[in-house]
Amino acid sequence: MDALNQTRVTEFVFLGLTDNWVLEILFCVAFSATYVLTLCGNILIMVTIVFTEHLHTPMYFFLSNLSFIDICLSSVTVPKMLDGLLLERKTISFDNCIAQLFFLHLFACAEIFLLTVMAYDRYVAICTPLHYLNVMNMRVCVQLLFALWWGATVHSLVQTFLTIRLPYCGPNIIDSYFCDVPPVIKLACTDTYLTGMLIVSNSGTISLTCFLALVASYTVILVSLRKQSAEGRWKAPSTCSAHFMVVALFFGPCIFIYTRPDTSFSLDKVVSVFYTVVTPLLNPLIYSLRNEEVKSAMKHLRQRQVFFIKSCT
Repeated sequence: MDALNQTRVTEFVFLGLTDNWVLEILFCVAFSATYVLTLCGNILIMVTIVFTEHLHTPMYFFLSNLSFIDICLSSVTVPKMLDGLLLERKTISFDNCIAQLFFLHLFACAEIFLLTVMAYDRYVAICTPLHYLNVMNMRVCVQLLFALWWGATVHSLVQTFLTIRLPYCGPNIIDSYFCDVPPVIKLACTDTYLTGMLIVSNSGTISLTCFLALVASYTVILVSLRKQSAEGRWKAPSTCSAHFMVVALFFGPCIFIYTRPDTSFSLDKVVSVFYTVVTPLLNPLIYSLRNEEVKSAMKHLRQRQVFFIKSCT
C-alpha cells in the first residue's frame, strides 16, 4: 500500500519503433493495412464457422475462439502504436498503461493456453479417433475454454499486481511502442531484481511449459502414425501442420522475451511486432489457405450470400 502511495509518475513516454518520420509514415501505412486485414480475416473465420453447420466441431470451436483472441490481442497494442506513429510526442497515462499490460497478458496467455488445448484436441483426434467424440464433447470444450480464461486472468492479475506495487517516482521513458511488464518495472524507483525473477518464473514458465507440452504431444502423434495406413500417415500431419505453424510463430517470440530477467536487446521491438501485429494476421491466412474445409465453407457461404442478394433484388 505504501508503494502505491509513493507513485509520482502520471504518464509514460514511448520511444516508439523509430524516430525517422519517413519510416513512421511507412510503418503507419503498413500496420494500418495489417490491422484491417487482421480484423477482416479473423472475423471472416468466425462468421464462416458460426454459419457452417458441419464446422461445428471441437477443432473449429477452438479455432473461432483463437480468431477472437487474435482480434483482441492485436487491438490492445496496434491502435495505440498507430496513434504514436502519427504524433511527435508518444504518451500514455499511468492508468492506461497498466490497463494495456493487463489485457496484453490476458489475451496472450489465453492464446498460449488455447494453443495447448488445440494440441490436445489434435492428439485425441489422431491417436484415439474412435473415442474422439466422447472425449471432446461440447461440454468438455466449454469447460476447457472456461479453464483457460480463468488461468489467463489469474496470470494477468499477478503480472499487474507485481507491476503496480512498485514505486514510480522519476524516469518515465519506455523504449517500446506499448506497455509491457519488463520495460515498465525498469522505471521503478527501487530494486526490481526479485520482482523480475517472479515475473520470469510466471510468464517464462507458462510459455516454456506449454511449449514443451505441445512438442511432447506432437511427438506422440508422430510416433502413433507408424501404426496407421499410408493414407492415415499423410492425412494426420496435414490436419495439424497449420496448428504447428501457429505454435512456432507465437511461442518463439514469447519465449524469447519472457525467459530473460532484467535484460533487453535491440531485437526485442522486432520480436514484439511479430507476435502482437504479424501473428494475428498470419493465423487466419494459415488456417484458411491450408485448410480445404474452411476454404470450401467460405466459398459456399459466399455463394449463399450472392443467392440471397439476388433473391432480395
